[in-house]
Amino acid sequence: MTLSEILTPSIQKAVQDLFDVTIEKVEFQSTRKEFEGDITMVIFPLLKLVKSNPVELGNKIGNYLVENVTEVAKFNVVSGFLNIVISDAYYLNFFNEIKSVEKYGFVTPTPSDKAVMVEYSSPNTNKPLHLGHVRNNLLGYSVAEIIKASGKKVYKTQIINDRGIHICKSMLAWQKFGEGQTPETSGLKGDKLVGNFYVAFDKAYKEQINQLMAEGKTEEEAKKQAPIILEAQEMLLKWEAGDEAVIALWKKMNQWVYDGFAATYTTMGVDFDSYYYESNTYLLGKDVVQMGLEKGIFEKDPDGSVWIDLTAEGLDRKIVLRSDGTAVYMTQDIGTAIQRVKDMADVGGIVYTVGNEQDYHFKVLFLILKKLGLIGLRIYFICRMEWSICLQVK
Repeated sequence: MTLSEILTPSIQKAVQDLFDVTIEKVEFQSTRKEFEGDITMVIFPLLKLVKSNPVELGNKIGNYLVENVTEVAKFNVVSGFLNIVISDAYYLNFFNEIKSVEKYGFVTPTPSDKAVMVEYSSPNTNKPLHLGHVRNNLLGYSVAEIIKASGKKVYKTQIINDRGIHICKSMLAWQKFGEGQTPETSGLKGDKLVGNFYVAFDKAYKEQINQLMAEGKTEEEAKKQAPIILEAQEMLLKWEAGDEAVIALWKKMNQWVYDGFAATYTTMGVDFDSYYYESNTYLLGKDVVQMGLEKGIFEKDPDGSVWIDLTAEGLDRKIVLRSDGTAVYMTQDIGTAIQRVKDMADVGGIVYTVGNEQDYHFKVLFLILKKLGLIGLRIYFICRMEWSICLQVK
């Protein structure tokens, strides 16, 4: 029963007992936020039946309710409105009653409805999950469960960024400084161990930059010519070429990270129905970039890098392929979006749960997908605690 349904008989009895008047209907409204109360009774209609001023009438009814109705804790009267405060005991009893009801409030899914895919977490395999991932995981998981409760079929998923220059940095640092450490020998979770080597790479990189600058190089030149970054770039090229030794190291260190992630997800109480890996989708993204080049959607610079010009839409030029032919995040995200639609024909929308620092990236992604004309589904974007429809891709 609703609060109005619970209170109506009591208020009818109060009016009968206090004023010897019978009323058939009680008018309620939401309590204005600046006043204390859970529900508000409108007094004015009673003035036609009871000769009194609205404040006096409201106080008499309020006092009667407090004395005779267990659900009413207190009240206040503002002009012709009786703001009723419901007791904590009522809410506690309500929750205790529904605790035993399986899936209380859930709507039965309609088979013909399109499913919704919710993406969250989406970490990199070069470091452990951080505080931002806590927010991302809990928000994404909660949204997925809410959508499921509303009667939609939901697929909870994530894209794992398991390839790229950042992954090679951790791999190279482990080769140089790791001395054969493993999660077992170090006593560290695998994601933490790999993250330590990402930090070690950055430390060595900065030292080499400073050394080159001391030898007369500009900072920009030093960043490009530091031996360790050149080695990382060479490792990425070998990875994309399928070098057996590099692939073996990549698989080993990624598995350390996956084991660490799994422990964290268990602790947080979140789960996933499917996983996508950048290593499996970036090639599709590269194929799409080539198709876009042929259609004139993308353009190639003299150095061989491929870009899209979005200045007419108020954005800027965005790189989608490096000059050496290796993929960037955008390449992978294009491929992933397309692959998901191919995999799950019943998906009618995708919810991306990301940090607010990623809003520009996704605006660009959605606009690229629109220009390519590759998918037709609703795309939603959760940034911090806000949910807004960014674009309907046609």
